[in-house]
Amino acid sequence: MGKENKVAQSAAIIAIFTLASKGLGFFREVLIASKFGSGMVTDTYFVAMTATVIIMGTLGSALNTTLIPIFSEIRESSGRQGQRRYLNNILNLVFLITSLLVIMAYILSPAIIRVLAKGFEGEQFKLAVRLNRIGLPIIIFLGFTHVFSGYLQSNEIFGPHAIMGIPYNLVFLIYLIFSKGEKVELLMLISVFAALTQVLIQLPAVIHSRYRYSPRINLRDPYLYKTMSLVLPVLLGSAVHQINAIVDKTLASELVEGSISALTYANRVNDLIISVFVMAITTVVFPMFSRAFSQQNDKQLKEIFNRGVNIILLVTIPATVGILLLAEPMIRLFFQRNAFSPTATSMTSKALIFYSLGLVAASLRLLLNRVFYSLQDTRTPMINGGIAVIVNIILNLLLIRPMAHNGLALATSISAMVTTFLLFIDLRRKIGPIGMKHIIVTFIKSTIAASLMGIVVYLTYYKLGAYLPNIKVIDFSILLLSIILGALLYFLICAKLKVEELAILFKNFR
Repeated sequence: MGKENKVAQSAAIIAIFTLASKGLGFFREVLIASKFGSGMVTDTYFVAMTATVIIMGTLGSALNTTLIPIFSEIRESSGRQGQRRYLNNILNLVFLITSLLVIMAYILSPAIIRVLAKGFEGEQFKLAVRLNRIGLPIIIFLGFTHVFSGYLQSNEIFGPHAIMGIPYNLVFLIYLIFSKGEKVELLMLISVFAALTQVLIQLPAVIHSRYRYSPRINLRDPYLYKTMSLVLPVLLGSAVHQINAIVDKTLASELVEGSISALTYANRVNDLIISVFVMAITTVVFPMFSRAFSQQNDKQLKEIFNRGVNIILLVTIPATVGILLLAEPMIRLFFQRNAFSPTATSMTSKALIFYSLGLVAASLRLLLNRVFYSLQDTRTPMINGGIAVIVNIILNLLLIRPMAHNGLALATSISAMVTTFLLFIDLRRKIGPIGMKHIIVTFIKSTIAASLMGIVVYLTYYKLGAYLPNIKVIDFSILLLSIILGALLYFLICAKLKVEELAILFKNFR
């Protein structure tokens, strides 16, 4: 099987599993919105959850991106046995670090909440601190999850990573279906148990690889030092992205009630596209990038990158057009019920529109960062992340007054566009020509097809739908029909325009 076919096929398989997982996750968000609404309680829960995962989100992202190249290098030099020894070392080290982080976070919880949500006062502040402390074990579970995931993906074992979201979301769904939504503290406890399932789902594959745990740490392992040297710039790069989240939450906490929830729900819907399709592609190509670099095969690295970019464009451009046209009916039909009001629908759908403007750029930035990490260049993404924070903060301050929470979403999108453009320039300087002509041609073809698709979607939903009764089932049916017709037309036009990656995807899908 050719390398490009292997990328497409593996990505398609992962996308199917991830789609199931994210579909459950979307249903989870719908139920949370239904049970708890979009107001003080959900604002507090989302801030507390951010405070819980922000530490490990930073360290975990750094671990995941540096461990895969390190594991790949160890496999080339010392085989699977060397990989298992290193896994044991890094696992024990991460356990010690995350345990210390939990203790520190418990003590500093009030200060963390004060930074994240300076607009919280009284009972809301106390609730946020209480929820944050309940959720702290998630830090340890996320540490194990990232280590196991890096080890398995370096050996091109992608299944556990792809499906671990399914049990995670099922835990939430079981609770939410049978809960009446009175206790948000119990929702946080469920979040802790759900995080544990992500570790447990990977254990069988890790054990099957003949790994056996030992409580010993070999601090003289040279790869530990190499990991530390690589992880620090990635840690700083990841930290600046977390700073963006902190700034957004802090500014939103001073806006009208429900602003944090609207941004969170909108961002989750936007991330659904990235998680299902883009993460599937980057998950598959990252170990391939690392191996091509280890073998000093620049031609193969450029080919994989080129295909990855074009497949991302093929997916995210029509998704952007679809969200721009259908954000309001999608949020209304899926979220608006019980505690989720029409006002929450309006706030969330507008935020989603502004987030979607940066969907293509954010997706490409994810792939570009992985390329640099596979080249063991962690400095360039770190610098780029710093630029992203500066641009985002400046735009936040400029846009929040005239646009409220929508300005925060737009600032995030513009920041992604600027930093993605800079990453393309940096990559070309590092490895030479990267096939931009082919990428630009695919971008133009996809944009033409998506524009024509948008016309059909608009006419189907807004014009044809206007003649039908205003009943929820009919409204949902016409929404689904417009999406199906638009997708079919889009792929048909791409086929007529001879977009190469479309043929690769369809071949492997069959």
